[in-house]
Amino acid sequence: MPVHNADIAAVFSEIADLLEIQGANAFRVRAYRNAARAVNGYGRDLASLIGRGEAVPKLPGIGADLGAKLEEIARTGHSAFLDHLHKDWPAAVTTLLEIPGLGPKRVKILYDNLHVHSLEELDAAVRGGRLRSLPGFGPRTEENIRQAVAAHWTKARRFRLAVARPYAEALVAYLQRLPGVRQVVVAGSFRRRQETVGDLDIVVAAKPGPFVTGRFAAYDEVSEVLSSGTTRASVRLRCGLQVDLRVVAEESLGAALHYFTGAKAHSIALRRLAQAQGLKINEYGVFRGRRRIAGATEESVYAAVGLPYIPPELRENRGEIEAARAGTLPVLVERRDLRGDLHSHTTQSDGRGSLEDMARAAQTQGLRYLAITDHSPHLSVAHGLDPLRLAQQGVAIDAWNAAHPEITLLKGIEVDILEDGGLDLPDTALQPLDVVVGAVHSHFHLSRAQQTERILRALDHPYLTLLAHPTGRLIGSREAYDVDMARIIRKARACGCHLELNAQPERLDLADIHCQMARAEGVLVSINSDAHAGTDFGFLEYGTDQARRGWLERGHVLNTRGLAELRPLLRRDRDLS
Repeated sequence: MPVHNADIAAVFSEIADLLEIQGANAFRVRAYRNAARAVNGYGRDLASLIGRGEAVPKLPGIGADLGAKLEEIARTGHSAFLDHLHKDWPAAVTTLLEIPGLGPKRVKILYDNLHVHSLEELDAAVRGGRLRSLPGFGPRTEENIRQAVAAHWTKARRFRLAVARPYAEALVAYLQRLPGVRQVVVAGSFRRRQETVGDLDIVVAAKPGPFVTGRFAAYDEVSEVLSSGTTRASVRLRCGLQVDLRVVAEESLGAALHYFTGAKAHSIALRRLAQAQGLKINEYGVFRGRRRIAGATEESVYAAVGLPYIPPELRENRGEIEAARAGTLPVLVERRDLRGDLHSHTTQSDGRGSLEDMARAAQTQGLRYLAITDHSPHLSVAHGLDPLRLAQQGVAIDAWNAAHPEITLLKGIEVDILEDGGLDLPDTALQPLDVVVGAVHSHFHLSRAQQTERILRALDHPYLTLLAHPTGRLIGSREAYDVDMARIIRKARACGCHLELNAQPERLDLADIHCQMARAEGVLVSINSDAHAGTDFGFLEYGTDQARRGWLERGHVLNTRGLAELRPLLRRDRDLS
């Protein structure tokens, strides 16, 4: 069966989880987590490369030992080392880490003391009141875990966009090779570039009949066929992702794409608009009576009701139909508009590429400038830079720029915003920098008022340029901290600070609605990769997708500007006197 990069990364992540629960050396755990991240961020299919006899490519943080394990997983889909770990630690134990409040240490306590190694057993232990007697738990912790487990059961499984993408692309490639297939498009929330997808909706233009649906059901990654007919079929893949297929005639492709792409509210609003004009829209076309007047293309569907084409990312019924009628649809930002990246890390903190590695990788991605923003010391696990090391890095950046005019490195720091709203480095260290990125990395559970005031105080700092990942969420594993984003955005406007849209697929922070709020308030957004390795610059595509969902145009995005226009926007009051 095909092995995707996401499958390899999942094995490395599970190994890291089990080692951490086991209490293994932190550097060893981090090596596997870094390997998972590097594999997920690699732009080519590793199993295909290895299957063709090519050497395992050099990825950041993956040496000979991890490279051999990568090759083993790519060839077989399994890891002997993971199988060895499962002899002592059941596979289901890692699912306990999905519950907020359960870190590796607590999972080990549960396993050692109560023999809990699955969510079902945890649920039973909570309902039996058996957690409160364990060291480090207590009644309040038990109740929090009870609520988290209950919430987990009611939440449908969703896949991050970047995780679903390789499965979608492989399936599209498979279907496109079938005889008689004219076009294959993934529709639904995937095409709208939502940050997570519950399933995949695939539209195929081909002659209706059982051939395409039959071959779809026979795809070698299918674990279960849920239904199969002549024009539609539904399956579940081994990874757990459900895929629904619809086969339509080529003259109905545009109508089907419209029907299966837009959010329900968007489709209803457009159908009502059509009904007011005596038209009917369905997945087969636009009809006046029994006569089809449009449907071969999506443009023809919108034109039939007097509208210009509406990009998929906007089809959420958040004002896009009204904007289309008024002729005010945004010209959405594109990845090629980005001139630089204002958030990246090197081996000086927790990155996996040297300053030179990151500069060259950014240049390869078409960027003209890159801010080097390693961590400050407060985040101890990241080995952050103190003022002396930061100054030394500045000297190295000056030397690089003198020798490499093709890309400019900007001096920066990702400085922790402390609990009281102060910054983790003195003004004397921040003043010479081009970019100061402020970030919350601790005290996520402050009250809404406390968290908001903390960030507002940080934004008042005259050297803060950019607020990083403004809500602190990790999609699927950590909720956003409670903060008044309307006040944050208005404050950013008042003090001349900018907001980051962090393009890491597990963050995508700002959310799309916050991008719209920033646009409305005139606050510029910077689409940044937060790259920790050269391969991570590919994440800028996901950040651009999110920006498009937030109605951002080129002019709303800080880093679409060239350096000459950018530099004045980065500098607030730099006068220490």
